[in-house]
Amino acid sequence: MAGGHPFTSYAFLQLLETTGCVGAKTGWHARHLLLHEEGELVAAAPSYFKTHSRGEFVFDQAWAQAFEAHGLPYYPKLVVAVPFTPVQGPRLLAKDEAARRALAHELAAVCDAVQVSSVHVLFTAPQDRAALAGAGFMLRENVQFHWQNDGYTCTEDFLARLSQDKRKKLRQDTRYVASAGITYRWLEGAQLQRELLEFFYACYVNTYAEHWSQPYLSLEFFLRAHAERVLDFVLILAERDGAPVAVALNVRAGNTLYGRHWGTTEFVKGLHFETCYMQSIAYCIQHGLEYFEGGAQGEHKMARGLLPVKMFSAHWVADRRFAAAIDHFLQRETVAVDGYVDELQRANPFKVDAKSRGGGGA
Repeated sequence: MAGGHPFTSYAFLQLLETTGCVGAKTGWHARHLLLHEEGELVAAAPSYFKTHSRGEFVFDQAWAQAFEAHGLPYYPKLVVAVPFTPVQGPRLLAKDEAARRALAHELAAVCDAVQVSSVHVLFTAPQDRAALAGAGFMLRENVQFHWQNDGYTCTEDFLARLSQDKRKKLRQDTRYVASAGITYRWLEGAQLQRELLEFFYACYVNTYAEHWSQPYLSLEFFLRAHAERVLDFVLILAERDGAPVAVALNVRAGNTLYGRHWGTTEFVKGLHFETCYMQSIAYCIQHGLEYFEGGAQGEHKMARGLLPVKMFSAHWVADRRFAAAIDHFLQRETVAVDGYVDELQRANPFKVDAKSRGGGGA
């Protein structure tokens, strides 16, 4: 029912729990909703009781503050999501459309049954949005930046489709990195030895430390995800004289490369963009992948050929007064997001002839 999506597979969700990344200690209490019909499992939703809003990438802290200001508890809430993973995909895993619609209605009814303030379905797939809207959920828009392979034969072909100023800047960044003695290797499968994943993890932890926060995922999670082939990692490794300097960890699935995590041991001008975006795009071109999803937020990604794509979440609030207020807010926010996307599209980094063909956007 997960449709082969890497982040809604049973193996992935179970690994989050068995490694302790999801559980009582992290405030993600697994309460997966299962729908049976005559003894047969026909639908399921990966669901979690939450006592905070961390690790979701859809920001509702202002809603929580409004509840508290009126003496109402916002937590616990129920979140239907893939923890720590801002990637669009199926959230209502269903045998057929009838089961998907039934599951959406069950989610709308769950607030009273389990005494939560609200239900939030994050980074929904299109088929889920229709079912959730039909059950009375309010839809919310967000923006990510994705790259699409427009039949590029090589990285130079991709760069040639960009406007002159963008192309010049990217080549300049590449030269900065090369002049610092940085070279790259792409590693996957059996090439990914434990010491490389340990180096990645040290960089990953350092990235969080720089922002005064704790990492969501453990070293055990990454080691097991690789060893048990739960995820197919592609490691972009930046080196100087054979010694690792920086790393980006991507996940390959189907025709898509998902940019997930990055870290470095030192500052080199342009290193982040070269490692995370240009090398990942080069990998996609060489391996014939169609999409590269660059993760949450970041309009700076447009300069690297990633274009804006709308993401959607769906929300049910039990208190009808607050539901009405949030609905009005979302209507205004949608207008603002639509205007923001229009503005971004006018700043398309591709040349006019490339824009007319789609210009690399997902």
